[in-house]
Amino acid sequence: MRILLVDDDVALCELLSEYLVSEGFEVIAVHDGTQALAHFNEPWDAIILDVMLPGMNGFDLLKAIRPISSTPVLMLTARGEDTDTVLGLELGADDYVAKPVSPRVLVARIRALIRRGASDEESPIIQVGDLQLNEQARQLLVDGHAVTLTGAEFNLVALLVKSAGHVVSREQLATDGLGRSLQAYDRRIETHMAQIRRKLGPLADGSARIQTVRGAGYQYVVLYQ
Repeated sequence: MRILLVDDDVALCELLSEYLVSEGFEVIAVHDGTQALAHFNEPWDAIILDVMLPGMNGFDLLKAIRPISSTPVLMLTARGEDTDTVLGLELGADDYVAKPVSPRVLVARIRALIRRGASDEESPIIQVGDLQLNEQARQLLVDGHAVTLTGAEFNLVALLVKSAGHVVSREQLATDGLGRSLQAYDRRIETHMAQIRRKLGPLADGSARIQTVRGAGYQYVVLYQ
């Protein structure tokens, strides 16, 4: 499995590359954003991308590659603020890890991303009633009409639709959908759900598509004929 590691910390790249190679990965490390851009047309199983880079920052790199590539991207950065996490996910990052991170944890996250990507390629389209979700293309149709979602909203909808008929906890939605665990008095999930409900509209019978299950989480409702 080929990994592109983009980080201007040379010592960190050497440490991570050594560990990744010992775990069976082939690693190419690049320390400049502009130079990294030239490597994106090569086949990669995953990309580890720092935010703060000389030449071109990680967010701009992510914007450049997402229209042409669905390769899993893990953002690796010392900047762990919520705004950076949300921005990275909305631009198309698949995971977000703040430094310092142990090489063992990083490898586990990379393997999970690659497995998830392989699963998406096997069955990219999920149909639940009048809703059709294409994870690979990150597109959502309701009754044949495209619905425009932010990256974070799409991640949350995908989690709910893939578990349609079952409750998904707020904790899982925050961790897997927003890349950040919940904090005390955290209302991000509720805010996103309000926007998602507005954009998706009700089911054909007028009932809500997404049901709040008090004390448990949220559920995408399945209408049985």
